[in-house]
Amino acid sequence: MTTSTTVTRAEYCVVACAEAWRGDGEVLASPMGTIPSVAARLAKLTFAPDLLLTDGEALLIGDVPAVGARSAVTEGWLPYRRHLTMAMGGRRHVMMGASQIDRFGNQNISCVGDWRRPTRQLLGARGAPANSLNNPVSYWIPRHSPRVFVERVDMICGVGYDSAAAAGPSATRFHDLRRVVSDLGVFDFAAPDHAMRLVSVHPGVTPDEVREATGFPLSAPPEVPLTRDPTPDELRLIRDVVDPSGLREREVPTP
Repeated sequence: MTTSTTVTRAEYCVVACAEAWRGDGEVLASPMGTIPSVAARLAKLTFAPDLLLTDGEALLIGDVPAVGARSAVTEGWLPYRRHLTMAMGGRRHVMMGASQIDRFGNQNISCVGDWRRPTRQLLGARGAPANSLNNPVSYWIPRHSPRVFVERVDMICGVGYDSAAAAGPSATRFHDLRRVVSDLGVFDFAAPDHAMRLVSVHPGVTPDEVREATGFPLSAPPEVPLTRDPTPDELRLIRDVVDPSGLREREVPTP
């Protein structure tokens, strides 16, 4: 049962990530990471009831189980070929992670350093290029630092606004980067040149702290608002229904 009314940093991150799916309608929510998974479930239980959720493998689920639960109500079969059809048709809003992201939203999850002799080998590009050219895409970054928010990524996996523009209409037609959420704040690409813009800071964080943790100039309004509070019902759902084990606090511990 929910008792404390004190909202943790992780819970502000959950609400901020959930907002990325507001107004999406009947699309497949594809969250990557604990807090995005909590957030997608919260969105479906509140302001985005038409969102489609999966079990993380090959089934559409008809209920909203807690994160980590093994049982769910099966609503349909979603084998890989159908999943790809949805992805290529833009009926999916994915929230990916990023080992590096730059001011125009280029994302790197492949390697650090020169591609021919990297200093760190990571996941590989995987589905990031197709995701970022065919679906709405948002990003979740649990540890905001200049090593992640870089002036220029070492390899482009997810396609940013400048790279899409350079490639031409075939890349820009369905290119749609929505939101970046980190443990410090919320960002979008609504600046005139599609550069990353600070939208809000989480309570306890200042805009100057965000700028110091970012490796490129960051545009922001004169007065940066705070990320909105969860409603009492959202707080209850996060704590008692969606994430009763508190997994969110492991991903973003309270400062």
